[in-house]
Amino acid sequence: MTVQAQNIDAITAGAMPHEEPELTDGFHLVIDALKLNGIETIYNVPGIPITDLGRLAQAEGLRVISFRHEQNAGNAAAIAGFLTKKPGICLTVSAPGFLNGLTALANATTNCFPMILISGSSEREIVDLQQGDYEEMDQLAIAKPLCKAAFRVLHAADIGIGVARAIRAAVSGRPGGVYLDLPAKLFSQVIDADLGARSLVKVIDAAPAQLPAPAAIARALDVLKSAERPLIILGKGAAYAQADEAVRALVEESGIPYVPMSMAKGLLPDTHPLSAGAARSTALKDSDVVLLVGARLNWLLSHGKGKTWGEPGSKRFIQIDIEPREMDSNVEIVAPVVGDIGSCVDALLDGIRKDWKGAPSNWLETLRGKREANIAKMAPKLMKNSSPMCFHSALGALRTVIKERPDAILVNEGANTLDLARGIIDMYQPRKRLDVGTWGVMGIGMGFAVAAAVETGKPVLAVEGDSAFGFSGMEVETICRYELPVCIVIFNNNGIYRGTDTDPTGRDPGTTVFVKNSRYDKMMEAFGGVGVNVTTPDELKRAVDEAMNSGKPTLINAEIDPAAGSESGNIGSLNPQSTLKKK
Repeated sequence: MTVQAQNIDAITAGAMPHEEPELTDGFHLVIDALKLNGIETIYNVPGIPITDLGRLAQAEGLRVISFRHEQNAGNAAAIAGFLTKKPGICLTVSAPGFLNGLTALANATTNCFPMILISGSSEREIVDLQQGDYEEMDQLAIAKPLCKAAFRVLHAADIGIGVARAIRAAVSGRPGGVYLDLPAKLFSQVIDADLGARSLVKVIDAAPAQLPAPAAIARALDVLKSAERPLIILGKGAAYAQADEAVRALVEESGIPYVPMSMAKGLLPDTHPLSAGAARSTALKDSDVVLLVGARLNWLLSHGKGKTWGEPGSKRFIQIDIEPREMDSNVEIVAPVVGDIGSCVDALLDGIRKDWKGAPSNWLETLRGKREANIAKMAPKLMKNSSPMCFHSALGALRTVIKERPDAILVNEGANTLDLARGIIDMYQPRKRLDVGTWGVMGIGMGFAVAAAVETGKPVLAVEGDSAFGFSGMEVETICRYELPVCIVIFNNNGIYRGTDTDPTGRDPGTTVFVKNSRYDKMMEAFGGVGVNVTTPDELKRAVDEAMNSGKPTLINAEIDPAAGSESGNIGSLNPQSTLKKK
């Protein structure tokens, strides 16, 4: 044996066992990055290539809620963002699953809900050469025009930065939807665990306060003080801001009447003496100065012009918004106030407290009289105990439910079911009414209901038109699987708008008609939930009370007169119809 060999043997015999470095991979880095930034819940549909990501996230302590369709998971993530001010996370498979989630992502962006759609995707080298990979699609390119920002991560060491950028983009400035593309190979990439830990980023001050310019505040106060018939309009941006006390103080200390948009209802109780919601038409038409707080002059407010707003040129608008480009979007804004709502409202309050005479009493009396007259006119319709029910009598029963349970969350969608509920059901606390928002889309109901229950732990009452329910109805199985305290009420009038249309040829059902006398309650029973069929407002009230008291997943099939309802609800003017007759 050579000396060299002897030395090698001696070294080998006395050497310590070699220690393998600790490793991590893309799966765990994504999970660690989310957890580091306070994300607690993922809404997802499992499948290739993200099945194990969901399993591992659950094992690592994240709550993973699995849906039956990606659009519903995306809607859940979007409304979770609205309720918490943290980006809701939706996780989907590639291509078709991504596209299903994309509808919810675009809707979140339109409504300014912070949300991140994370989708697995096919490999770049195959996609770019269009070689026909499994579910091949250039998802990043498709997502970019439909969301606030879109990012792709190719290397495990960049996951921390990718997640951080997505979070900051979703919640900073005007919130919105963000897409994060994670190719399949990324998940199995392995790197040193210490290097991986150091690559993670905790986002600091993701949505910093944006203070308004003092000159903008002074200008707004001058315009407001000159008003003879001032009005405040509260939008869902004001609800999202969670500056509840400041908004309430602005209304009460100024004495200015206010109209809440539907998802801003409850910032102050709808029964508040300064609420002009029941006198909305008069308030919009006759006001001379309008202060918009987190509300946009889009189609929901007739673009700030037309007969809704009275004589042309009779209005001056003050607008608070964090997005400068929102100003002058439809009409001139004479006093734009750019900044976050909390900071802007606080600044206005400081000015009002120094020198403010209050809103003129004759204006307040005009609105009060109109409001009381409208409420009195509506009351008999709401008190009917007819069978079959109409929309008003059924909503009258649910109005009482919410009055008795002001902390319950109301989810609402449909045509007549939505339009009438907005005006009939009073809200008493902020962020308790969730509905279709800016786009007016169908299908948000079950996703919103699931997320509302998961994020708040509060009982949820989902009031659905029978057509609207059809878009997401299979998620009743999800509600039953997770044993969520959700009570669904379906206003079943056998069709879209009405259940009385016919096919002039006699061949098929009318295009807006569903199966007559469907029993949606049986669908809930199939999954172990409680199903109830009701025909009167009294039965409806008792069934909802029992469901809310029990906390059990419940679906109530409320039989509504098939002839009740109007074409397209309150927005029939947006639905063009042919006036020509076939010769």
